Amino acid sequence: MAPTGRHSALAEHAFSPHDAVLRAAGRHLGRRRFLTVTAAAAALAFTTNVPARGAAAAGELDAARISSDPFTLGVASGDPLPDSVVLWTRLAPVPFAVDGGLGEQRVSVQWEVALDEYFAVVVQRGTALAHAEYSHSVHVDVKGLTPGTVYHYRFRAGSWFSPAGRTRTSPAAGADASSLRLAAVACQAYQDGYYTVHRHLAEDDVDVVFHLGDYLYEYAVNPSGGERRYTDITLPDVFNRETMTLADYRMRYALYKSDEDLQAAHAAHPFVVTWDDHETENNYAADIPENAVPPEEFLVRRAAAYRAYWENQPLRAAQLPQGPDAQLYRRLHWGTLAQFDILDTRQYRSDQAYDDRPHVPGPESQDPARTLTGTAQERWLVDGWQSSTALWNVMPQQICFSQRKFGQDAEAAAVSMDAWDGYPASRDRVVAGAKAAGIDNWLVLTGDVHVGYAFDIKDDFDDPQSATLGTEVTCSSVASGRDGVERPDNWDTYMRANPHMKFYNGKRGYVRVEFGRRAARLDFRTVSAVTTPGAPVTTAASFVTEAGSPGLKPA
Repeated sequence: MAPTGRHSALAEHAFSPHDAVLRAAGRHLGRRRFLTVTAAAAALAFTTNVPARGAAAAGELDAARISSDPFTLGVASGDPLPDSVVLWTRLAPVPFAVDGGLGEQRVSVQWEVALDEYFAVVVQRGTALAHAEYSHSVHVDVKGLTPGTVYHYRFRAGSWFSPAGRTRTSPAAGADASSLRLAAVACQAYQDGYYTVHRHLAEDDVDVVFHLGDYLYEYAVNPSGGERRYTDITLPDVFNRETMTLADYRMRYALYKSDEDLQAAHAAHPFVVTWDDHETENNYAADIPENAVPPEEFLVRRAAAYRAYWENQPLRAAQLPQGPDAQLYRRLHWGTLAQFDILDTRQYRSDQAYDDRPHVPGPESQDPARTLTGTAQERWLVDGWQSSTALWNVMPQQICFSQRKFGQDAEAAAVSMDAWDGYPASRDRVVAGAKAAGIDNWLVLTGDVHVGYAFDIKDDFDDPQSATLGTEVTCSSVASGRDGVERPDNWDTYMRANPHMKFYNGKRGYVRVEFGRRAARLDFRTVSAVTTPGAPVTTAASFVTEAGSPGLKPA
């Protein structure tokens, strides 16, 4: 999908390029497999951007009649601009009910933004409508704010106040900001452990958090919460199945967002989010599912997943899906200090080569026509570098960019077909674009792999003596993979097979990056366990990369 602008009004969208396929699917789905007649009709309605019958005419619920706390899923903010930030909440007095306990009626929600945590100096306030067709979510794009300023915000519905959140705007365009501290997180399978990482992140002094994908997992969560092993609560059986329908995805977000540690991280910092595969289905590629189902059937599922993702994240109307399509890639700035090119490496990619199994690079994976980003996004990325005036060019994305050999045999080492290694021509074009643009300080932020890596990005990964072009760091996982170990069994193999790999740690955690005018410092923050709550956080390793001199050095 070309990166063209969109109308800000939620109801004024062009038709999705997949609409014709979805209409055809609607004629055949009926009661097939995972869709009831009602669900199929609703799916077709929102995929073609038409409200479900009766939704637009739904009445308004008097918020004074809401008898229990509707803010059970917390608050969030995101995508800070110099004069604007998105505020989010979702009303759900009964969070594990399909309708959140509010039925089909819309609800008026008041919001306010203040300079202080006591809301004594309120600078803006207003009213937003929480519509049932958007799962009673609220997205407020607050404009007219002061650049480089910390704000506090909250919502009110009837007599109920939400928790207060803290957010900030980015520096003014062209401002020579002297510092920025960010955190990167990814991969938070609820059933694999507690969100202790988010609790520590909430207490860390960072300006913004980048969530690099796998915010949600489609897999079943049993009544005891998997590795959480609840003894005081029993989760409803509705979670003990794979997500397939819009209702499934909405309720799974309710489960994840009910976690107090995740709520604390969102309330403490603005988030910039992008998805990977599990928000929809494991290792899907564009309109090609992991499992053998017709593409048109998968596109209905993708539409449901994308819709629920937008409903549950602090994203602007420009990111609202058009059926199974959504432009999630976008660009943010932090004055002249940093430019952020946030990628989507899932929606536009060619199918994985060699049946998506680890494989030695070969003709199928090395086909120059293969793409990971799609042509439009690739052009947008490279053009953005050409016009960048930022000191640091940061590329938040999902999967390992640097070469990662799984064995030490130079001629027969397998690599991942799901990562950039499976799309070397696509990576070569991006590297060539970075070189042509002359960006000296390139940092790639990565999720997906459930471990912490630090790489030097090489001009030729097979030649350790070739020029270092930038730095890549992966942020481990919040919970996915359970507790992990500091040195996985393949640690020696990976470190020897990949001399540009400067760090490898298998514990859960996040990466903190502090940018300055002279250097960037990278701290790998890890916790000892996630299968039991309350583990302390430590810094496993720290590195610096100097402005104008790419390459990692121990701090």
